[in-house]
Amino acid sequence: MARIKIDIPEKVMATYLVPVRIADINYGNHVGNDAFVSIIHEARMQWLKQYGYTELKIEGIGLIMSDLAIEFKSESFYGDVVEVRLGAGEISRVGFELYYQLFAKRKDENILLANAKTGMVCYDYDAKKVAAIPEKLKTILEDK
Repeated sequence: MARIKIDIPEKVMATYLVPVRIADINYGNHVGNDAFVSIIHEARMQWLKQYGYTELKIEGIGLIMSDLAIEFKSESFYGDVVEVRLGAGEISRVGFELYYQLFAKRKDENILLANAKTGMVCYDYDAKKVAAIPEKLKTILEDK
């Protein structure tokens, strides 16, 4: 069976801390796969917020996640504070890639929890169609 392999860009645009909540813990007593998606989403929202954006308001357009891949590396537990390192990848006329590395610090050691990638597409929710990347956002992504 082929496994997903995500190559993380070297340049980190930003780093965010997301604490693991008790609601993130599954029956295996560790962070559930779905909770990793929520942690990634939270980091992306924090990144957008630092520029005064939300996923629905970026220079007149919004974003839609077109794809998601996660490469799980290690368990995460209640009490962990997940450090999410965010980087940008390929940029097209209407979309871009965001990459995430998730770490937990335990006993002064950084433990890699997961690598992830999301494909983001710019979308005009009023017109219900794909839209071009706003120039300001493109500049932010290119400064990666």
